Amino acid sequence: MTGVDVPSVEQMRATAARLAPHILTTAVQPWAVRELELLLGEQASLVLKLELFQRTGTFKLRAALLNVLALSAAERERGVTAVSAGNHAIAVACAAQRLGVSAKVVMLATANPFRVAQAKAYGAEIVIAADGRAGFAMAEEIGKTEGRTFIHPFEGRNVVMATGTLGVEFLDQSSDLEAIVVAIGGGGLMSGVAAAVKQMKPACLVYGVEPVGADVMSRSFRAGAPQHMQRIDTIADSLAPPMTTQGAYDVCRRFVDDIVTVSDDAICAALALLYREAKLAVEPAGAAAVAAVRGPLAARLRGKRTGIVICGANIDSEGFYRYLKRGESLAT
Repeated sequence: MTGVDVPSVEQMRATAARLAPHILTTAVQPWAVRELELLLGEQASLVLKLELFQRTGTFKLRAALLNVLALSAAERERGVTAVSAGNHAIAVACAAQRLGVSAKVVMLATANPFRVAQAKAYGAEIVIAADGRAGFAMAEEIGKTEGRTFIHPFEGRNVVMATGTLGVEFLDQSSDLEAIVVAIGGGGLMSGVAAAVKQMKPACLVYGVEPVGADVMSRSFRAGAPQHMQRIDTIADSLAPPMTTQGAYDVCRRFVDDIVTVSDDAICAALALLYREAKLAVEPAGAAAVAAVRGPLAARLRGKRTGIVICGANIDSEGFYRYLKRGESLAT
């Protein structure tokens, strides 16, 4: 996918109308918290885009639905497949169930049992792969042998179109934003949000956030081309693909102002802050953007009206409690 293939805002709005029967328009919430007011200055303001309250618990349903809606009758008859650490699997399973399509989804051995159960609850057949590389290969083989359409977790024009609906929605709800902060895994969410924001409001800064141990898009920016990582090391498994793809990289490179990285400790501290001050229980990926606001982006966001996408909350109670206690132990 090249720059000329980037969907227009009008196309994103048309996509939003198409998705409307199946998804929620998630709320925005002003967030006034003293710790961040002291850090960012009294003139600064924060707005949270609460995409964790989307059906299936993350933004992923938008693109999964659009991809299933795009299938021909023959393709629907053969079904779909996907690979995921969890959230994309849940979204594809939900989209398939809503539209009467069968789904056979590859999940990773490290996937949280809560997420596996959620995908099964939507009727998907689940197979397990050892890791991300093996998972992509397994899904490709399922596609070949069973004729199922592979729904990529973060690549393709439909992904940009669908996640772009979130960016359009956010700016429609909060038109005065001067900066938006978004977590990056493979870049599917960021590519759409950034494309929407920069077309609607070019002066609005768009910052991406990656875990230190899964900084493949940052590496791709530095190298000037998509990269692979041999080793992933982060608690934010939703932000930990083994590679970037050409399309997602191209769109992010065109529209994203900068990417910063945050440690797992910083993510846990942000998770604890969101729980304490916003009463939100999020997965680590859902806290990454806040970690950047209170860390490496603080100086650049000082005095600005900033939007933060809270992208997901699919986590079991045991895991959440473990990360919450880790975050609370780091509080100063």
